Amino acid sequence: MSDPTRSLRYKRILLKLSGEALMGDGKYGIHPPTLTRIASEVKELVQAGVELAMVIGGGNIFRGVAGATEGMDRASADYMGMLATCINSMAMQDALEKQGVFTRVQSAIKMEQIAEPYIRRRAVRHLEKGRVVIFAAGTGNPYFTTDTAASLRAMEINAEVILKATKVDGVYNADPKKDPAARRYRTLTYMDVLKQNLNVMDSTAISLCMDNKLPIVVFDLTTRGNIGRAVLGNGDIGTVVGAAETVWA
Repeated sequence: MSDPTRSLRYKRILLKLSGEALMGDGKYGIHPPTLTRIASEVKELVQAGVELAMVIGGGNIFRGVAGATEGMDRASADYMGMLATCINSMAMQDALEKQGVFTRVQSAIKMEQIAEPYIRRRAVRHLEKGRVVIFAAGTGNPYFTTDTAASLRAMEINAEVILKATKVDGVYNADPKKDPAARRYRTLTYMDVLKQNLNVMDSTAISLCMDNKLPIVVFDLTTRGNIGRAVLGNGDIGTVVGAAETVWA
């Protein structure tokens, strides 16, 4: 990015990471080299003038739906999942601050010793000052996913896009690991995602984005530099989900 301030497609973004994205090649927990790599890419964006917020899932530690499937009370399991997102958020904060990026964690569940309470105006002010804001503990309510939390927070801070980081390079019409003929979509409308039940984000999150015309870019996090390419609006990166009049070919 030789002159990033001119070429950025998006100035304020919300980056949604799954908990699994922090595992690297492991099967559980946090892989420090992966955390450091993500933090270094975020640092480059902040230095380029991007105002960046994050929501991180907790599936690498505990997933509420899985706990409920095994017989746990769903609300209790979901609260446990929210606490897992706080662990990931603190780990990301540590990785970012080791690289000199000022970072704030705001939690939807009050825990003053480790995080600020979520206050929308304060979050926006942090972004304006060039700090990364990590929203932890989902929405603070059971039965809602971190996808929904990402959509909600993105709209509250007036983000221009949600960057949904995954381990595949976009949305396909079939599982590319099982079907060699699977085709990647370059663009999709919100209704395409809902009608075809595509695995982008849950239906509540997609509906929130559709109601507010907030675009979603689904891309591969495992390739270094892809976060920056998505911010630049590179049409070859991933799949863009948006209103019919805004998605590009």
